[in-house]
Amino acid sequence: MTRTDLEPIYKTDALIAEDIDAYLEKHQHKTMLRFITCGSVDDGKSTLIGRLLYDSKMIFEDQLAALENDSKRVGTQGQEIDFALLVDGLAAEREQGITIDVAYRFFATESRKFIVADCPGHEQYTRNMVTGASTADLACILIDARKGVLVQTKRHSFLCHQLGIKNLVLAVNKMDLIDYDQAKYDAIIEDYRKFAESIGIENFTAIPISGLAGDNITTQSENTGWYDGPTLMQHLEAVEVRSDANLAKPFRMPVQWVNRPNLDFRGFSGLISTGSVKPGDKVRSLPSGKTSTVKSVVTMDGDLEEAISGQSVTITLEDEIDCSRGDVLSAADSPPEVADQFESTIVWMDEEPLVVGRAYWMKLGSQMVSVTVAEPKFEINVNTMDHLAAKTLELNSIGVSEITTDRAIVFDPYSENRALGGFILIDKISNRTVGAGMLHFSLRRAQNVHWQAVDITRDDHAAMKNQKPRVLWFTGLSGSGKSTIANEVEKKLAIMNRHTFLLDGDNVRHGLNKDLGFTESDRIENIRRIGEVAKLMTDAGLIVLTAFISPFRADRKLVRDMMGEGEFIEVHVDTPLEVAEQRDVKGLYKKARAGELKNFTGIDSPYEEPEEPEIRVNTVAMSPEEAADYIIKQILPLK
Repeated sequence: MTRTDLEPIYKTDALIAEDIDAYLEKHQHKTMLRFITCGSVDDGKSTLIGRLLYDSKMIFEDQLAALENDSKRVGTQGQEIDFALLVDGLAAEREQGITIDVAYRFFATESRKFIVADCPGHEQYTRNMVTGASTADLACILIDARKGVLVQTKRHSFLCHQLGIKNLVLAVNKMDLIDYDQAKYDAIIEDYRKFAESIGIENFTAIPISGLAGDNITTQSENTGWYDGPTLMQHLEAVEVRSDANLAKPFRMPVQWVNRPNLDFRGFSGLISTGSVKPGDKVRSLPSGKTSTVKSVVTMDGDLEEAISGQSVTITLEDEIDCSRGDVLSAADSPPEVADQFESTIVWMDEEPLVVGRAYWMKLGSQMVSVTVAEPKFEINVNTMDHLAAKTLELNSIGVSEITTDRAIVFDPYSENRALGGFILIDKISNRTVGAGMLHFSLRRAQNVHWQAVDITRDDHAAMKNQKPRVLWFTGLSGSGKSTIANEVEKKLAIMNRHTFLLDGDNVRHGLNKDLGFTESDRIENIRRIGEVAKLMTDAGLIVLTAFISPFRADRKLVRDMMGEGEFIEVHVDTPLEVAEQRDVKGLYKKARAGELKNFTGIDSPYEEPEEPEIRVNTVAMSPEEAADYIIKQILPLK
């Protein structure tokens, strides 16, 4: 069998044969609908997608090749594709784990193009469903007509609602297995309606279908004469896509990069998330707040008279203003907000639970900042919608929490703009994506607190002391000799007329941090506070020495990121656990071994050694004075 034999199956548009250029032009300007299929396990998601592909007669190259090599997959008249081909193929993919990671399919009809994400139904893969839903315009939530509304139906509906998907289709599948019983169908719809109203879903479209038999997929089914609504395909072709709604919103374009091939050209490139822009428009660059006028809108195919949401363009301005990657160009009279503290909903996506107070990377559009997450206000039970008390968030948990970024970012509430309201959280050490979230609003305290400019700068303070501010961060096990060595270093610096201050772990816990214990979250807050104090002291021009166990790499990195380039010097006081335990000057290891002291580093709480410290001293081979001399030699000159 040749490709020619199969052409009538796929080429439903006569333009393909008559005028390929005209066909491609028509196809290029079709709108694109992104949607997901979700719901509980075995509700028929893959079967439905197979039916949509089969009925649309749009099979792509890899599937076409398979068909050409297997004549059994063509109907007896040579004009129909065996539907089992697609269903079996999708089932095979599921068995291979593809739908665990979300499987995407592409197809088209006469009026619209589609990208459909087949999301996994298992609860443990909720994070993958969130990934698929994050870019969707519509969610098709499947329900097995025999089982009705299940826990995962509610979970996925709630997540779709939280992720801002306005178009929801409730596809009651496998109607053929309940003999197309209208009463059972109506009962399912009423049950779902009560749940939907409880979580704020105002509208949804219910359709009785059979993915296997094809009822109400592309044509009205005679088996459901009591149903007079649209078929699933009719609804998918008619529903408004987000790009249409985004066009009516104010102009926003996160700047991905700045193009400057020569001195005569400086353009700002990015994807327009909402609104439109044209030459002559007044725009504002945030967070700087500087304004200018659009000079031109440039693309590879030439300048545009106007660009709209969904287009990637380069914008040139009449003025040289402060704007770089991570900034946002917006309509001058309708700018987004700028803040550094927010309330957010977070979906936790990692096997390791959220560590409250730990610094994570937060990526929002083209902006990347350091962020800390406060203890959740509550966790949401998606089965009952109850708000539960929570100290942290576990895998697949959904909670509401306040977050704080290390600098102000440009944002819109997620409900208004996904591009500037949706973010992901990334572990700083492993670089794993650990969470996804939605910004609700900035906190009032963030709006009311502003940085006060002062005339005497940190450079002035440093010049008066004739030295370069530094932070010598001593880290190591309890009993390693951190405080002893830090004290020796400070004495030697004092003899050299250097201005210093020593922050010791035990001393600080008598005052500033006396309210903190030794849980992981308390240890993180302990280090965060010390980091802020050390930063203030370097602003005063001091050389700061800190002696803290500081067991976690992420927390030491948090402090490093607070400092200027080259100002943070990590000193690993490298002492084996058995040696530190033999010393046990304070008797702490003995108590920890006896179970009298919980969360003790090295015993029942981990110590993460520095991987690339600026300085490493071996206290087994060096005396405290020798170690101090070595450190002084490494950091000279201090000016």
